[in-house]
Amino acid sequence: MPRKQRIHYYGALYHVMAKDNNGEVVFSKDEDKLEYENVIIRYKEKYSFKLHAYCLMDNHIHLLIEVRETPLQKIM
Repeated sequence: MPRKQRIHYYGALYHVMAKDNNGEVVFSKDEDKLEYENVIIRYKEKYSFKLHAYCLMDNHIHLLIEVRETPLQKIM
């Protein structure tokens, strides 16, 4: 059964977690993590959300995002 769509409102905070389906390594080198940080920076500029915290681990990530006008589904 699919998840219900989130209700979007300005200032909503979301804990976003992303990982590989099999728990395998996503970031094999530090350069991979730096590139992902650059992607986050580009999306922040494009969609104007606030990133309160993030954690990049070898096999998954955590983001704490505060949305503004752009819904989370478009940011992701």
